[in-house]
Amino acid sequence: MRSEPLIRVTAMPTDLNPYGGVFGGWLMSQMALGAGSLASRVGKGKAVVVSATDFAFPGAMQVGDELSVYCEVVTTGNTSLTIAAEAVGRERNGEAETKVAQGTFKFVLLDENDRPRAVSGQWV
Repeated sequence: MRSEPLIRVTAMPTDLNPYGGVFGGWLMSQMALGAGSLASRVGKGKAVVVSATDFAFPGAMQVGDELSVYCEVVTTGNTSLTIAAEAVGRERNGEAETKVAQGTFKFVLLDENDRPRAVSGQWV
């Protein structure tokens, strides 16, 4: 899946859970931002998330680590795009990377009246 990251951000102290690790909800929100960016670009307009599924958190991040989010369109429907997202953490003081999260987001494309609209044209 790796290509160019859609999101790249550093984990800060406010992104930690009570146990000192990076909060899974923060990871999911960064993944949703990256997937939403791709959905809007591919759909050439407004796209809203309607579901988020299949999350796994195989690794951990620490404060100061850099997060990169990679996304790809895996399926299209009449009005929807399903996007797989992968989050990779890189240690702050080195090059070691760890896959820290993955999940799937489904977006519906909306028209100017916030009604579902068709996915059109070549989306790749």
